[in-house]
Amino acid sequence: MIKTAGFGGGCHWCTEAVFSSLKGVLSVKQGWISSIGEHASFSEGVIIEYDSNTITLEILIAVHLYTHSSTSLHSMRDKYRSAIYTFNEADSDTALTAIKQLQSDFNSPIITQVLPYADFTINREELLNYYYSDPARPFCENYINPKLKMLIEKFSKEIDPAKLKHL
Repeated sequence: MIKTAGFGGGCHWCTEAVFSSLKGVLSVKQGWISSIGEHASFSEGVIIEYDSNTITLEILIAVHLYTHSSTSLHSMRDKYRSAIYTFNEADSDTALTAIKQLQSDFNSPIITQVLPYADFTINREELLNYYYSDPARPFCENYINPKLKMLIEKFSKEIDPAKLKHL
């Protein structure tokens, strides 16, 4: 079954590269996501489509929590809101349960919020597929490659080996 989820937390270039590297993720749109109420402002993130028969929302959430600072209330949280954006109540419940279950893996409280999706604006064309269009960029080597190496170590069964053969 094809499903949709949104994730925000760090740089959308990093988040895009992480989710683009997973089996079962069919598309990743990188840009800015908003929710409702006090979270109605746009924050960097991605919207993904995935095949839930290949990868579960719980695994996607675990990947997300491990690949950004999901326990840090740093000063840039307005621009990099740590969130899982859901499109229905069942996925909201799944996300809340997954965070609760994963909390014991972390030394500090997870600050990632589960928020209803409200709106999305895609990034400029030349910035899409940022990592895979030129993984030799200094930003990619310094910030994205360490996340992808951790992804290989912790989630080896979930990665698409063809995508990460260069690491």
